Amino acid sequence: MDSHLSHPELWSRLQFGFTLTYHYLFPQLTMGLAWFLVYWKWRALRTGEERYNRAVRFWAKVFGLNFAVGVVTGIPMEFQFGTNWAEFTRLSGGVIGQTLAMEGMFAFFLESAFVGVLIWGEKRLGQRYHFLAALAVALGSWLSGYFILVTNAFMQHPVGYQIEPNGLLGIASLSDYLLNPWAWVQYAHNQVAALVTGSFVVAAVGAFYALRGLHPSQARLYLRGGTAVGLVASILVALPTGDQQAKMVGAHQPVTLAAMEGKFQGGPMAGVALIGQPNVAARRLDNPIEVPGALSFLAYGTFQSYVHGLSEYPETQWPDNIELLYYSFHLMITLGSLFIALMAYASFQNWRGRLETSTGLLWVLMLAFPFPYITNTLGWMTAELGRQPWLIYGLFSTRDGYSKVVSAGDTIFTLIGFTGLYFVLGLLFLYLTGREIAHGPDHPLPAELLA
Repeated sequence: MDSHLSHPELWSRLQFGFTLTYHYLFPQLTMGLAWFLVYWKWRALRTGEERYNRAVRFWAKVFGLNFAVGVVTGIPMEFQFGTNWAEFTRLSGGVIGQTLAMEGMFAFFLESAFVGVLIWGEKRLGQRYHFLAALAVALGSWLSGYFILVTNAFMQHPVGYQIEPNGLLGIASLSDYLLNPWAWVQYAHNQVAALVTGSFVVAAVGAFYALRGLHPSQARLYLRGGTAVGLVASILVALPTGDQQAKMVGAHQPVTLAAMEGKFQGGPMAGVALIGQPNVAARRLDNPIEVPGALSFLAYGTFQSYVHGLSEYPETQWPDNIELLYYSFHLMITLGSLFIALMAYASFQNWRGRLETSTGLLWVLMLAFPFPYITNTLGWMTAELGRQPWLIYGLFSTRDGYSKVVSAGDTIFTLIGFTGLYFVLGLLFLYLTGREIAHGPDHPLPAELLA
């Protein structure tokens, strides 16, 4: 990234990074909540217990609020491809336009068509069709995630493309493009991370009700479901999905792997740094505490595997913010490890029958819900900072992709506008969500909405 603060590339990247980070706060929760709704609705069908239907009604409203704000904040990103990244869109539109269109036509329409039915159509549909509506919403949200991640995977590991006679990129094999191995690994990792977010939010609301002595049946349901799913999902984020993602980076972006771990010199028995500060000017990691051989094993399968260092590559190929990349990656891993420990302890307390009465643990669960959002953001920062200086890895550089006719002043102006608008939108979202939580799962919908 050009360090000059008036460079349009810098501000276009900051603008897109801000809008993307803000937008993804919402779909990660809808994707994480979707299968809770399906499970609770299935349990309601199987057992006939009303507590499961109450859980679905309550969380469907939270889902709907997140979905609505996610749509509003997602639309500007589509326009930014044309306004701020016109050169990138001109080159790659024949490829990435395929999956962006598929996401809108097949996934978004499926999810949006049934989300209203899920919230307001229970009585009119009946229990079986209401379950099918929940299933359609879940499938739509996860299918949407896949098409978006195929698009991103092409930027990380381009496959299935060809260079057309006019010099632009086109599809050579749609199956290779859609079944990009990078996409499969990234999708698995991303989706279980969304489940972590959903489970932490569910557990946090359950802890809130338990601490206040409200809705005991629902509090118990949320706590037990949230901590159980949270434990499984937190483990799956690390193994096998995170491990496979690291191996994918090592195989196809070795310079990125070196930057993520602050490895300036390559060699076998490369260690994972538990702590350390990258010193790019001196070409070293200061004050390192490492686990010897761990990086070689995690990236390539054996402790003796050779891990390339940054010094083996031209500096023009290095990620352009190694320090931020390094800290994003390590903070993500640290928080992920804490999630496993927290949910393991909560599940142990649940097994002992003491979860609902462990006041200190309930406070931790209630206050922990923002951290999966932070961790998901750090994960995406790792992926996107690691891909630099490329927009399409090895094919098209970032410095060639931004719109030359859009000045830094124009971009700063719109960034300020987005910041103010999203701040107001965020306050409205928090108010509406807080109101639903205050009403609680025992608050009935108006009769005309259930009719």
